[in-house]
Amino acid sequence: MARLRGGAVTAVAVLVAVTGCKSGQSTGSSGSRGGGNGVVLAAVDSLAVKGRAPKTGYSRARFGTAWADTDSNSCDTRDDILKRDLKAVKFTGGTCKVSYGLLEPDPYSGKEITYRRGSSQVDIDHVVPLSDAWQKGAKYWDPNKRIALANDPLNLIAVDASTNRGKGDGDAATWLPPNTKYRCTYVADQVAVKKKYGLWVTAAEKAAMKKVLSGCPQQKLPTGGNPTTAPERFRAR
Repeated sequence: MARLRGGAVTAVAVLVAVTGCKSGQSTGSSGSRGGGNGVVLAAVDSLAVKGRAPKTGYSRARFGTAWADTDSNSCDTRDDILKRDLKAVKFTGGTCKVSYGLLEPDPYSGKEITYRRGSSQVDIDHVVPLSDAWQKGAKYWDPNKRIALANDPLNLIAVDASTNRGKGDGDAATWLPPNTKYRCTYVADQVAVKKKYGLWVTAAEKAAMKKVLSGCPQQKLPTGGNPTTAPERFRAR
């Protein structure tokens, strides 16, 4: 974001204090960011509003094998995201398996995290949790659409494991990143995923999204990622 002068600085400071985010923040999400001028808020308004359905029948297996190579680049999805989001990346046995990297900073906590393969300090988070998706439309999808959601770079981000595990399957009404500067980006990413896949939101979730985004009207809506249907060779229950 360009540095502003004079009274404009005061106005921006007020917005940051109220919402805890900055307009037009960047993100590690795959794809481009377009729009501004209320585009993300308009996208929120386009989402269907319904109650949260029961979690009955949910399991991770409903979304296929974890980290399936749905983009057919011969690397699993987890390593794809580590390569995208970490700095100073090192590999073992080729150019797929990430053995080392730096998360500088972790978007959720703002901390600097060192990733070493085999440790649990870095998670790959589903920005829209799979359980939340199940309760807001994914239960009724073809399995290949669920597999696509679980492996779509638009819905994945490398984050601090300990912070992420406090999120559970929360939506924007129940959990936001402790790093307030990242909240606009985080909510915009959730909106983008829910719009792309046709997931609904609860009334409380929509209100929470709009509260965050009202303070950053120039926040851009990410686009891109993988197709919404995984190749037929992949299977889920």
